[in-house]
Amino acid sequence: MSKAEDSAEAAAPSVAIHVDHYNNQAGENSKLLGLNAPTPIVTPSGQMRKVKSFTDTHRIHDVGAASGAASARCLRPYDKPEVNSYPEGSESGTNYGAPSVRSLASIGMGCTDGRKMVIRRVPTSPTELFHLVRPPTPPDEDTASHESCEEEEEDAEDHHLKPRRPFWANKIQFVLACVGYSVGLGNVWRFPYLCYKSGGGAFLIPYFIILLVCGIPMLFMELAVGQYTAHGPIGALSQICPLFKGAGLASVVISFLMSTYYAVIIAWAIYYFFTSFKSEMPWASCSNRWNTPQCWVPHHNLTKPNGSQTPTEQFFEKKVLSMSDGIEYPGSMRWELAACLVCAWVLVYFALWKSIKSSAKVRYITTTLPFLLIIVFLGRSLTLEGADMGLRFFFKPEWELLKQSRPWVNAASQIFNSIGIAFGSMIMFASYNRFDNNFLHDTVAVSLINAVTSLIVGIFTFATIGNIAFEQNTNVKDVIADSPGLLFVVYPQAIAKMPASQLWAVLFFFMFLCLGLNSQFAIVEVVVTSIQDGFPDMIRKRLVYHELLVLCVCVVSLFFGLPHILQSGIYIFQLMDYYAASLSITYLAFFEVVAIAWLYGVGRLSRNIKRMTGRRPSFYFRFCWLVATPALLLALWVASLVDYTPPSYRQHVYPAWAQVLGWTIASFSLLCIPVYAVVIVMRSPGKNLGEKLRNSIRPTPLCECGINGCDICYSESEPPDDKTNIN
Repeated sequence: MSKAEDSAEAAAPSVAIHVDHYNNQAGENSKLLGLNAPTPIVTPSGQMRKVKSFTDTHRIHDVGAASGAASARCLRPYDKPEVNSYPEGSESGTNYGAPSVRSLASIGMGCTDGRKMVIRRVPTSPTELFHLVRPPTPPDEDTASHESCEEEEEDAEDHHLKPRRPFWANKIQFVLACVGYSVGLGNVWRFPYLCYKSGGGAFLIPYFIILLVCGIPMLFMELAVGQYTAHGPIGALSQICPLFKGAGLASVVISFLMSTYYAVIIAWAIYYFFTSFKSEMPWASCSNRWNTPQCWVPHHNLTKPNGSQTPTEQFFEKKVLSMSDGIEYPGSMRWELAACLVCAWVLVYFALWKSIKSSAKVRYITTTLPFLLIIVFLGRSLTLEGADMGLRFFFKPEWELLKQSRPWVNAASQIFNSIGIAFGSMIMFASYNRFDNNFLHDTVAVSLINAVTSLIVGIFTFATIGNIAFEQNTNVKDVIADSPGLLFVVYPQAIAKMPASQLWAVLFFFMFLCLGLNSQFAIVEVVVTSIQDGFPDMIRKRLVYHELLVLCVCVVSLFFGLPHILQSGIYIFQLMDYYAASLSITYLAFFEVVAIAWLYGVGRLSRNIKRMTGRRPSFYFRFCWLVATPALLLALWVASLVDYTPPSYRQHVYPAWAQVLGWTIASFSLLCIPVYAVVIVMRSPGKNLGEKLRNSIRPTPLCECGINGCDICYSESEPPDDKTNIN
């Protein structure tokens, strides 16, 4: 026992001992390292705290650790210590780093995140006490310790919904998740549709300008916020700037609304996928029972008659959708699509029911395979006759269109949808990162892959459209109406002319199914993560299991998606996409930048980033956060309101009540920010409105780490008041 005492006394001058308040503090200090004293707990930075009872859970503050992410992490990277826990000549044979908390847990302690520890066993002999204070062999902090933490979590019978998050198993999983969301429906479905609608080349110029000014800086900012706070969008923004917690709530609302109709696109892909197994493609001819006299098969040198439709158009509208004449004529349910919609949600559920542990494995297939097929289809499309016509439309801008606001607003909508910023997806993904992950590399990789993939998809889409224009002897911009079904009309027509068309059709729609699932995984996980962060106690008591929470979200979203598969569903789909995902997004992004860059502060955010990565963000990022990004977002938001035009589907103009319905849908997210801001100000402490407002923009006050809803413990410049350091 003398050996343990000598070791402890040798380390005493260089450690900070946290002592609870006692009348005779000096006496307690002398007893702390005594034989009969309760065993001290050593935190990752070398801090020690006296434990009163070994039957209770004790939360331990680590002054040297960064604020935030405390209760959300099982394994936190330890700072370079001020305390040399293994002095030269010690039996451990190393003098690097503070003692690993995992080494303490290995003899009977429960799982710890570096701030919280559950003592499972009281040391009963001098040998046990010695090994408790100074473990003989420190385990590997990134492997064995993390595994023991996960085992402890799995063994906890009363915590099925665990407050701390799992980590990505490796960096590849995180990058695949971000890339999978980017190279999903945003690129393959929305990009060609908005580009065609905005005039082709006139869309690319604002697209890349907004990518550089808004997209990349906001992606870097969201990854920083998510990784630092280890929370989803609601929890992260409530900690950084409580006044704009509504911005996080608005992003979750938009994600939920998007999940209801993104699943419909997946249902369409599933329908086409199974139809592709037929011996003859049903969209290749006009001899089917759903075809009308207006059906016309394209032939070169024959101009398309007025009012006629190609077989692919009629298959999509007459067979798949069974379209009614307008939104005011709902018609009956499309039961074939209903079955496909249920199938889509079943796939989503079983990919998400174990959180990132299951979805990360699925993404190895759904993210990598589509890239190979995209390259194959790119090569095929460039060999089609008339491909050059489509490429000229895609790359040659009409400069007059740049004077209009529509290409700029559509480009902003595309950037936000494809990268996932302002939707909460990237904040959510980053919340599962380790604290010291260098997310600057991730930002560059995701942005570059997103831009290159958009160009590749645009090339083979417009090369195919050029071939259709060549066959119909018409202009590229007059080939097809700019409807959300553009993808399901253009590609089947090109596939039908390929050798072994059934095989290529199966591969293409399987690729599209994978891309759709990638986007849907991220959107639904934002909703699930935010609910679990916002109501942990209620969810744990009522639902008990994480799998039940995911099931409830999927079932509710399924029922909200049923109106989209009525005969009038395509009109409802267009209405939702216009008001829920396009009109509100620049508004939401503006307030997110204001909350983080202006109220929380670029300086404070830069210090947080330096603490995580070792480097401050460059002048480019800081200038964009402070000036360029909010200015451009505000200009786009004002322009979208000034040049507002009611939505339409081809020649169908929505009635007034449908537009009111659309604004009501938009208000679900638009009103979250001002309404919640008023609530926060009224609840903030203060004698007058000025004091309440000042308190409402301060980051979450200091609190005990691990308490639900409170993960920021203290900042570097504000050490906790309730701690006494004894040297």
